[in-house]
Amino acid sequence: MDPAVLRGDMVDSLQHESKGVVRSTWLSAAMRSVPREAFVGEEQAYSDRPFERLGTRVLSPSTAARLLEALDPDADDDVLVVGAGVGYTAAVLAERVGEANVQAIDITRRLVVDARTNLAEAGYEGVLVDRRDGAEGLPEYAPYDRILLEAAAVRPPRALLSQLAEDGRLVMPLGTNEQTLATVDPDGETQRLGSVAFQPMLVEGEQADTIERNRTRREDREHARRNAQSRTGWEQNWIDWDG
Repeated sequence: MDPAVLRGDMVDSLQHESKGVVRSTWLSAAMRSVPREAFVGEEQAYSDRPFERLGTRVLSPSTAARLLEALDPDADDDVLVVGAGVGYTAAVLAERVGEANVQAIDITRRLVVDARTNLAEAGYEGVLVDRRDGAEGLPEYAPYDRILLEAAAVRPPRALLSQLAEDGRLVMPLGTNEQTLATVDPDGETQRLGSVAFQPMLVEGEQADTIERNRTRREDREHARRNAQSRTGWEQNWIDWDG
């Protein structure tokens, strides 16, 4: 089936009162325009469910829509996406504010490469994607009118709040086991918008493709592997069972 038709059906379902997560005209138009199959593959592009890719969770379309409605960017806003993932939400935002006004960061190098590739394939190569620690933001391009954090944290990262424009807005999942979608202003004033469930924000060393720096853990694991593969006593050819 034509992907454009599938996109239309997806957005129609997200606008339907049974879900009601797409309410804005701009978001409806943007999600109908962005070829989601360039980011997640044709088989999973238009099903409304999350899944794993390269060690990260790809948001379902309905969850992405909730984040973007809460973000509510104006047409000329500067936007930072923290947790670029596969790059889909950055592409939808580019439809609203323009490619040059969207920057995205991720702590996992292979996700940065994947997001860059996907955005270029989808026609949004003007979106900047860089490898950074999400908690530090991207101060070189600050201030931002909107910052979207696609990972949960106990409290709003201080660096991200400091990179907001005077009337800016941070949108993030707030909490640990029990999370709520929240909007936060530069002074830390918070509005909660309902429950969500996101993976926690990673710090340096926790990403899936990191080099393990603890030598003891590496060596213990290697010794355990070798012991598991070694032959037991009765299998050893050097034992003289008749002596």
